[in-house]
Amino acid sequence: MAKVVEGDIEVLDEFKQIINHIGNGNNFLLSGGAGSGKTYTLVQVIKKCIEDFPTSKVACMTYTNAAVKEIEERVNHKNLNVTTIHDFLWDNIKHFQKELKQSLIVLANDDLITRINISSVSPVPDDFFNGLEKGIQYKEYLRLQEGIISHDELLILANHLFQTYPKLNDILKDRFKFIFVDEYQDTSKLVIEIFLEHFKLSNKKNIIGFFGDAMQCIYDNTVGNLDEYKGEEDDKVREVKKQQNRRNPKLVIDLANRLRTDGLVQTESDDNNAPNMNNDGTLKVGDVQFLYSDDNNIEVVKEHLGWDFNDSKNTKELNLTHNLIADKAGIRNLMNIYNSDGIIQYKNRVRKYIKDNGVDEDFSAMTFGKVSDFLVGVSPTNRMQQFIDDNPELYDVARNQNWEVFSKIYVDKDQLLDDKKQSEDDENKKGSKRDALIRHLFKIENNIFLYSNNRYNEFLRATDYRFNIRKIEDKKVLKTNIESLINVGEKTIEEVINEANENGVCLIDDKLERFIADKEYLFNRVKNVKYKEFQKLYIYLEGFTPFSTQHKTKGAEFDNVLVILDNGGWNNYNFKNLFLVEGSESVLERTQKLFYVCCTRSKEKLAIYFNSPNEAVLAKAIEWFGVENVIDLN
Repeated sequence: MAKVVEGDIEVLDEFKQIINHIGNGNNFLLSGGAGSGKTYTLVQVIKKCIEDFPTSKVACMTYTNAAVKEIEERVNHKNLNVTTIHDFLWDNIKHFQKELKQSLIVLANDDLITRINISSVSPVPDDFFNGLEKGIQYKEYLRLQEGIISHDELLILANHLFQTYPKLNDILKDRFKFIFVDEYQDTSKLVIEIFLEHFKLSNKKNIIGFFGDAMQCIYDNTVGNLDEYKGEEDDKVREVKKQQNRRNPKLVIDLANRLRTDGLVQTESDDNNAPNMNNDGTLKVGDVQFLYSDDNNIEVVKEHLGWDFNDSKNTKELNLTHNLIADKAGIRNLMNIYNSDGIIQYKNRVRKYIKDNGVDEDFSAMTFGKVSDFLVGVSPTNRMQQFIDDNPELYDVARNQNWEVFSKIYVDKDQLLDDKKQSEDDENKKGSKRDALIRHLFKIENNIFLYSNNRYNEFLRATDYRFNIRKIEDKKVLKTNIESLINVGEKTIEEVINEANENGVCLIDDKLERFIADKEYLFNRVKNVKYKEFQKLYIYLEGFTPFSTQHKTKGAEFDNVLVILDNGGWNNYNFKNLFLVEGSESVLERTQKLFYVCCTRSKEKLAIYFNSPNEAVLAKAIEWFGVENVIDLN
């Protein structure tokens, strides 16, 4: 694309098109492939709006706190409000408590809205929430009876409010002349409805801008694309295509174009200073290989490639699931506890049976064992029974747990593996699913990490011992305490928690104490795991290993990328059918988009590994990668 010069600023044609749409009062969509510089254009548009409309407010929404901080660092202005979508919505509805309470009751009484259900009260009376001291609240956890909503409920509630109370649309439009949504394809349909449908209930004017890539929609229950809203009519969204690729070498761009299904064809950048350009102004060719064998030996693959997989900043191995990574990363025991506990799964099965069958019995004083014996109509599945048979002592412990306490234990791998950071100083940010135990362990390990890496000022701010430091001798004591904690050896997680508490480095707080009391069964399983396994989890989630899930790598880029095509038993994806172009259309589309995202992370070299492909798969691989790049490692 040609460039346009406005003053001393060199801008792309896409930028000028967007500014023209803004001048004409049109909503717009910037569609750009991977590595096209969408965030750069977003920042330029924000700056231009602030410059041209100095009295107007600009809202910019994105999905992660990291993305929020990135944009804030590029544009720091009093008229700019950068936040996550959930926080943005809550900030604009939280003061309308009367409407919130009324809407929540309406939704709870609507049988079609299964997400919002107060099972203990039916129908919910109009005055149900009147006695709430703090009104309706938005938290990480869900307690509808107490007026506490979480992430999914917030979207449903916000959508209902803007549809039911048109005045809210007026207020929001008056507040923000410009509303920009980054990574729009990952936005809930409910949010899109607010901006592109419910906003029409207001005669006020503002501009909505969307930035993203339909091919990078890899999460379920999102809008995916804006095709039904695009057009040239007054109430439609004008699309601007950003086709240049600034990240990937030629061979990766060629592959990406073969994978795209929306008609957007990426081209090389005309900026000689783009990261994917050589010093002589030519596009880097790059290296792309399709590797296969019959023994699924990834070490042979790595030997063939010759990359430095210890360099986690520049080289990544992408697997579909955390479970496929668990053994490689050394976190198998913790993974099994949080993801494969057949006793917890059986408990959930019993609890569902009670609810579905309307069992009217007071189990509050009974143990889990007595409840399960009483309910002869429900029994473990074969997989659950196998787990019970393999862990008889654990099952005996569970059977002796009070049902009322044990039944409320919720265990999910996200409580262990969620990598959305949420420090004590960032408590207002939503999104982290780590439970109180895992958060506490991260606090301990963060202390160890900071000290071990000579980041002493940060360490002093992080450690709970900071409140005891009054003289130089106190710092010497802290030095002794943290150094003794570093040498964990064969200590268990419980031993390290207690030692960190006793020496004041990281105190056991009320949240952890409540966790231990309420989730004794889970804590008793975790506490005996060696602490050094948690340390491996820490370095994995902090990105200090070469391993990453394919979903979590979205938005990142690396010199060298190895993509392992293994479904891992997950039926939502099928890499074989991706190459054969067959099977479920939804599974095929989901797999193709994820594969596109993975391939376009590479800045230099890309390798794809497929175990035991058939002839049809190899034929498609030759078509996509070229016969010279399809390599048999047998």
